[in-house]
Amino acid sequence: MSEPRPLWVEIDLAAIRHNVRQLLAANKGRALLAVVKADAYGHGAIEVARVALSAGAAWLGVVSAEEGAALRRAGITAPILILGAFFPGEESFIFSHRLTPAVATEESLVSLCRWAATRTGGEPPTVHLKVDTGMGRLGFRLPEVVRAAGTLAAHGVRIDGLFTHLATADEADLAYAHQQLAAFAEIRRRLLERGIAPRWLHAGNSAALARLPMAEDNMVRSGISLYGLYPSPAVPPCLDLRPALSFKARVVAVRRLPAGSTVSYGATYVTKRETNIVTLPVGYADGYNRLFSNKGQVLLGGKKFPIAGRITMNLCMVDAGDHEVKVGEEAVLLGRQGDEAVTADDLAAAAGTINYEILCMIGRHVPRLYIDSAREADDQKTPR
Repeated sequence: MSEPRPLWVEIDLAAIRHNVRQLLAANKGRALLAVVKADAYGHGAIEVARVALSAGAAWLGVVSAEEGAALRRAGITAPILILGAFFPGEESFIFSHRLTPAVATEESLVSLCRWAATRTGGEPPTVHLKVDTGMGRLGFRLPEVVRAAGTLAAHGVRIDGLFTHLATADEADLAYAHQQLAAFAEIRRRLLERGIAPRWLHAGNSAALARLPMAEDNMVRSGISLYGLYPSPAVPPCLDLRPALSFKARVVAVRRLPAGSTVSYGATYVTKRETNIVTLPVGYADGYNRLFSNKGQVLLGGKKFPIAGRITMNLCMVDAGDHEVKVGEEAVLLGRQGDEAVTADDLAAAAGTINYEILCMIGRHVPRLYIDSAREADDQKTPR
């Protein structure tokens, strides 16, 4: 059997646990829904879900019925909300796996009510009703939300939650977010007038947590901050968050090239002097974006060195100067090594994108290695 490719992702479960506790402390008594959609932003949904729940999260959020079912098959019993729109015909699958769907489109409303009408006995199906207060993506707007709520109630469907999504909570100007929250409060008031009082109310996300009042909420959804990152540079670092993910590789080749040598496709990088060019077994097929070409930085021996030339499908090169590098040495593409770090925000800036995408684009074929730095530290303190 061959050795695995020298490329891997490390996820520190202690960081996830720490971040959950930070979010709960800032939540002021609200329940926390840990968003683990998209395989927990590349961290591994099952592993993250278990740690988040053990640290105090009350709910989990996924994007599809299949994501929720995978958590159930792993033995997770906590409440799971499907944040995305479900397709007509998925109702039996959803409720047989004890998942809570979001009713967010007219098609899902009609399909669910038809399905509910054919049921005989058992607990009433439970949903969260999504309202569109200004995102323009999914959900019912006024006055349709009142009609939708009445239709669900008339068909024996229990509205256990009411929620919306804030479009600008991660922007410097929060005026529009305040408008959305006011609209959410008005929708809740109108439903209460009709005797509809959902138990769970949630508009806040990671960006809103410390910046907006969220007076109506008794639950907050957190995704990116669960993984130790802030949603945007406009969100002040108000919590002690710890990034959980590192992306690493081992050096596969070191070449001493003279001044004037070109590196990689297109010959876009030319060495200015004699230098060590290091080859790493990672490329855009692995989720190390081609946009990092001649822009990104890699850690070797606790120091930052620039990407040399274009990122290729499965390889990239680094200009290490006169720094001595050996084949098999660990390189850090994302994360910390010694006193230096390459952050998801650094890579996002290089690629002209957001830190969410940096995490999510790492290929699922790249092995995930789970560590628990807190327990390892405790073990080191324990006399043997």
